[in-house]
Amino acid sequence: MASVEECRAALAKLVAQFDEIDEESRAKHVVERTVSCRVSDLGVLFYGRLHHGGLDPFDEQPPADGKDADVKVTIASDDLISLVDGELDLARALLGGRVKIDASFGDLLRLRRLL
Repeated sequence: MASVEECRAALAKLVAQFDEIDEESRAKHVVERTVSCRVSDLGVLFYGRLHHGGLDPFDEQPPADGKDADVKVTIASDDLISLVDGELDLARALLGGRVKIDASFGDLLRLRRLL
C-alpha cells in the first residue's frame, strides 16, 4: 500500500502530464469539470478541476461550493501510482474493477482520449 504522500505525488505527476497535452486536443476533448479521487485503501479524498487550461493541482479540501464532483474516481493507492506511471491501462483497470469512475458517458469518453 502506497502512502498519502506517494498518492499526492502521483496526482501532481498527473497534473504535469495534462499540461503536456497540446492546446488543440484540450480544446477538442476537455470541458470544465470538477474531479474527486477517492483513494479507497487510505480513506483519503482529493479534489481537482479539469478545464481548457489543464488540470488544477489536487487538494484534500472540498470545493467551497459544497457540490459533488462531476467526475468521481475511486482507486487503490498502488493502482493510482501504477496508472499515472503508465503501468496500468485505464480500460483494463475499469473492466477489472480496479478503478471505478462515476461520470457521464460523455465524460468517460473524453477522459479516455486524454489519458
